[in-house]
Amino acid sequence: MTTTAPQGMTKAQLNDFYGLEALYTPEEKLIRDSVQEFVKGEILPDIGEWWQDGYFPPELPKKFGDLGVLGVTLPEKYGGLGASYTAYGLINREIEYGDSGMRSFVSVQSSLVMYPIFTYGSEDLKMKWLPRLASGEAVGCFGLTEPDAGSDPGSMQTKVKKIGNTYVINGVKRWITSGSRADVAIIWARSEDDGKVHGFAIDTTTPGFKAVDIKTKASMRASVTSELYLDEVTVTEAEKLDVTSLRGPLSCLNQARFGISWGVLGAGFFCLEEAAAYSEDRPIFGVPLASKQMIQMKLADMLADLTKGSLVAFQLAKLKEQGQDTPPRISLAKRDNVRAALGAARESRDMLGGNGITTEYGSIRHMLNLETVATYEGTDTVHTLVLGREITGHNAF
Repeated sequence: MTTTAPQGMTKAQLNDFYGLEALYTPEEKLIRDSVQEFVKGEILPDIGEWWQDGYFPPELPKKFGDLGVLGVTLPEKYGGLGASYTAYGLINREIEYGDSGMRSFVSVQSSLVMYPIFTYGSEDLKMKWLPRLASGEAVGCFGLTEPDAGSDPGSMQTKVKKIGNTYVINGVKRWITSGSRADVAIIWARSEDDGKVHGFAIDTTTPGFKAVDIKTKASMRASVTSELYLDEVTVTEAEKLDVTSLRGPLSCLNQARFGISWGVLGAGFFCLEEAAAYSEDRPIFGVPLASKQMIQMKLADMLADLTKGSLVAFQLAKLKEQGQDTPPRISLAKRDNVRAALGAARESRDMLGGNGITTEYGSIRHMLNLETVATYEGTDTVHTLVLGREITGHNAF
């Protein structure tokens, strides 16, 4: 359902209370506006039904590719636009205004699949996959998390053994976005030879590779989530990424967390707009709900938290463009912006009363989706401990 701001503030004023619009470049605004129109026309009209049905339209990857939002920061040679990280952030924000699952697809494709191939892959591997991934012709997934290795990726049980000129991989990966749709899977496995973590870009048609969808989700329902089974999957040196240790997957996760810190703001501002518009239209005791002090307090808190999050995301983008996006800085932005968005979604759902539990409105869908976003790419607790370690020098994991 689309929303309109109440008579007190326009949508633009709610979304940019501290005037960041003047700091975006013309290119960034053009990219942002094109994605905004796409979300308005292609996602918002149907997302409530898709979410209820647990459906991700198979034509969306190609549409995202045609829009130019996949791998947008990569060079044009590989299908990207060579755009700024601010532009990438704005893309995530606009898409998650529609739905976190839609943003998750773009984030995984761009940050967790295209980024490691671009950063650690051979030139042949880049040319094999990146243009197809950028166009949406091919879909990728990222296999790090396992049934018993989530917040502690160092305890992964997926193993790889070098046999002659090949590598043989065995293991299980869980909570994998786009797993059953993927043409290429970035798989991380621990070597039986040296104990180190290695990465591979595996064609999913390789014998022994299998993906099974997880159907029991009450969150991110418009997103494909799978379990991957690798049984004697054999690959060559050409598919191996040139990185050793957890530095490889963690560098990818930092790319994704950056996008999340922007994306969740879209969900949060949707909920703020929906709550503000609803409270203006809803009569209570003969006056608009919006005229009540408690309602205005809730709206003010939502605006404040999301505005602060917008400033954090923008400055993080500037730091990233200067090569100063440290993991703790990313942790703070991911943790606190998810908190702000989830808080806005919960308050909005409450303010909508009984209507707040239906997917005719967006708040409960965003609220349930954001419960997942608060968990993946590092839980709230993990990012808290990252910040605590940065402050004190003590590792509390």
